[in-house]
Amino acid sequence: MITIDALSPTPPYEQVRSQLAAQITDKRLVAGTRLPTVRRLADDLGLATNTVARAYRELEAAGLVETHGRAGTVVSAQGNAARVKLQQAADSYATLANKLGLDSDEAIRLVQAAVDRKET
Repeated sequence: MITIDALSPTPPYEQVRSQLAAQITDKRLVAGTRLPTVRRLADDLGLATNTVARAYRELEAAGLVETHGRAGTVVSAQGNAARVKLQQAADSYATLANKLGLDSDEAIRLVQAAVDRKET
């Protein structure tokens, strides 16, 4: 959740950028998480689209997010080799699950069961 303090001397774009950056670095937003569209987040926060777009551009320049045109903006795994490898495996798993006709809930349950087995 992002909140904007209209009375703060910090510009709104920086409030958006810093809050998203904090959520990414403390892993509340994990690699692969899709961020809201610029327009939707701007509407939700009562900001101009250019304000949110600037925040997203700065997050992208810092390597925290990646923008894939119409596919949207997602939290990046860049900079962490283990996360990159895991994101690639997750993408492959999702593709295979889709080809096999599994719905997302079942695919996630299977992964959770595998993780649970490894933790014991």
